[in-house]
Amino acid sequence: MNSFVMKFYYVYILKCSDDSFYVGITSDIERRLMEHNSGKYPEAYTHSRRPVELGFYQEFTEPNQAIEFEKKIKKWSRLKKLALINENYNELQRLSQCRNSSHHKFRDRKKG
Repeated sequence: MNSFVMKFYYVYILKCSDDSFYVGITSDIERRLMEHNSGKYPEAYTHSRRPVELGFYQEFTEPNQAIEFEKKIKKWSRLKKLALINENYNELQRLSQCRNSSHHKFRDRKKG
């Protein structure tokens, strides 16, 4: 009998002791959290910001989806990451709206 084991990938946000956030990806979230807190990697961003605490994670079965999501979140503002951690999806949506001056909501409508 051949047993199939589904592999999961996790994109996570850590809350660091200096109040900053760290976004990462792993296939073993418990092990990775332990590594962050034990200081296993002295060159890591979190090493001097311990202890860290898991603020958010999302599970993926497709590694490419996890990688894309991690890249996306890394570019987010602190406020957007905080809204995600706090499960404040209304605020996340508000913060995700385009705010540059060329956006249709902000154009001068008196033209013409």
